[in-house]
Amino acid sequence: MSVLADLVAGIRGGTIEVVDLTAPLTATTPILMLPEPFGNTVPFGLQEISRYDDRGPAWYWNNITTGEHTGTHLDAPIHWVTARDGEDVSQIPLGKLVAPAVVLDFAGSDPDFLLEVDHVTAWEKEHGPLPEGGWLLYRTGWDVRAHDQAEFLNADETGPHTPGVSVECARYLAEQTPIAGLGVETVGTDAGAAHSFDPPFPCHSFLLGSGKYGLTQLRNLDRLPATGAVVVAPPLPIIGGSGSPVRVLALVER
Repeated sequence: MSVLADLVAGIRGGTIEVVDLTAPLTATTPILMLPEPFGNTVPFGLQEISRYDDRGPAWYWNNITTGEHTGTHLDAPIHWVTARDGEDVSQIPLGKLVAPAVVLDFAGSDPDFLLEVDHVTAWEKEHGPLPEGGWLLYRTGWDVRAHDQAEFLNADETGPHTPGVSVECARYLAEQTPIAGLGVETVGTDAGAAHSFDPPFPCHSFLLGSGKYGLTQLRNLDRLPATGAVVVAPPLPIIGGSGSPVRVLALVER
């Protein structure tokens, strides 16, 4: 059998499980909220065009409204000023959208937990090197909060409090590792407090500035092994787009 035939047989036979890492899109899907005077994205919206009625007797369909960075989505390099001349979401090479993935699990840490370089290098000593052209998926358990906007953003008078990556670690991942991108469970790839870092939002600044990618609002990372999964993450090919909602699937051998 060919490799592709083996893959299909494995999925149908259950030796390869397809795990959905995507949060459903609804009007209540949490979205990033920036303070004034900055612009904000719109919540996801579904507007009925017809539903087996006088507007269309045999068909049901809708218009949708959404931001590029609503729900589970991919950040293209051009999303950030450090890659203003980089790839838009339609220009990402297709081969990069199917890639190996590893999971660094720090679930249960405090809301302001930051991934550090030492955490990454310690993981590599146990599991081996980060995958060439692959995804580092950073599990914090934050996906359990995704049912509620306030709980998901976890903001107080000082700003949001969600786990993320330190400045030094973001620079390290961008400049000294072979990964294609970083995937997280939170609303964005940066920590909630990253507005106060130097530089602000280092994951966006360093990773996107290095031509790498971000995946956000993932779920079900607890169903993936530390190594060995393959992630399929095709965004919409929006010409000039800075990002896109994406259905993220992981293939896992059982």
